[in-house]
Amino acid sequence: MRAFRVYTSCAAAIVLFNVPMARAASSTSQGKISVTQVQSMLDQAAANATARQVMTAYLAGVGETAGVLMDQAKGKSQASRLSCKRRLALDEALVQAALARANAADNAAETPATPLIVSELLKRAECDIR
Repeated sequence: MRAFRVYTSCAAAIVLFNVPMARAASSTSQGKISVTQVQSMLDQAAANATARQVMTAYLAGVGETAGVLMDQAKGKSQASRLSCKRRLALDEALVQAALARANAADNAAETPATPLIVSELLKRAECDIR
């Protein structure tokens, strides 16, 4: 099951890089999905079904992977070190807030989006990781 989730996330990333009808910005120089790339797809999603599908696949992979990692951490002997007051929930407002954290001083084209989204996800769920 874990391999399926990894492949799902990888498939979403591959689709994000190769969208024929919706043009995504380039990934980072290290091949990671950039803030610019995600913002581009978000901007196109309302009017472009392909961009919407790409964003859905990418965010589903991010959310599912974050959930799996949380479950794995809770299953270890240090379970008491991880708790969240709310459930993990992804939406457009969360993604926009996460991307906004890559402010004008940062190079959005070289800033990986996924860590920002996961960080915002944990913040909004009020997770305490000690």
